[in-house]
Amino acid sequence: MAREPLPPPKAHPPRRIRVGDGPLARTLLIGGVLLVTLLVLVAPLVAIFTEAFRQGAAAYAAAFAAPDTRYAIGLTVFTALIVVPINIAFGIAAAWCIAKFRFPGRNLLVALVELPFSISPIIAGVAYLFVYGAQGLLGPWLAEHDIKIMFAVPAIILASLFVTAPFVARELIPLMITQGSEEEEAAVTLGAGGWRILRLVTLPNVRFALLYGAALCNARVMGEFGAVSVVSGNIRGQTNTLPLQIELLYQDNNAVAAFAVATILTGVALVTLIAKAIIERLDAARVKTQGRPGH
Repeated sequence: MAREPLPPPKAHPPRRIRVGDGPLARTLLIGGVLLVTLLVLVAPLVAIFTEAFRQGAAAYAAAFAAPDTRYAIGLTVFTALIVVPINIAFGIAAAWCIAKFRFPGRNLLVALVELPFSISPIIAGVAYLFVYGAQGLLGPWLAEHDIKIMFAVPAIILASLFVTAPFVARELIPLMITQGSEEEEAAVTLGAGGWRILRLVTLPNVRFALLYGAALCNARVMGEFGAVSVVSGNIRGQTNTLPLQIELLYQDNNAVAAFAVATILTGVALVTLIAKAIIERLDAARVKTQGRPGH
């Protein structure tokens, strides 16, 4: 019996050429990204530290001896210690409501949480002036009761709360939505109360996102300039935070001191990036072992 001929091999579909597959395009893309990174990110960082130490370590240390600079550092840390915990609590509450419940106005709440990202910080500062300033909505009542908010520390805290409100919530909301509410519902059937579920079920599942959001919130609080410059009055030794103090030092032609103080905020930014990398690596390892984001 004659053997049947073997079927011809199947022809493979032509390989699709993707953008950047060619050696020239790949070289241009990578080179362009590296060039922009060097010019926009690396060069300013190098310039800050170079100028800060241009006159030596003694001049660098002397920049922090000025009373106004020390006060600005203390005020910035004080503001962060108040604003970050409040926004952590707000972010957890907002994310819990949006991700775990369905109610009228839910989409509006999401939009309100995102609002500070859509408004210029300077506009936010001006809005606070129209509410709490001397000629604002509540200004006469505040003056009558001798309550000072604008051009004082409370205004700095309020403005910082506004501009940093979305950071924690924005990290938690998508993760909580992805996780669903099955574990919380199981805990309810076992008799656990709301606070216990939050502490033992929900927060452990989102702890890495919570840490990342808190780190971003802290970095933004310490580096905020626009809104704080409007509501603080920029009073030396009274309402100057670190960004405002840097501007004043530079305007006083004290460039070395300005860059020296700027290294603090630069260090905060670098530490935040390192913390982000560590948190992402820990979260990726957790997902790999347990198979679910955030666990």
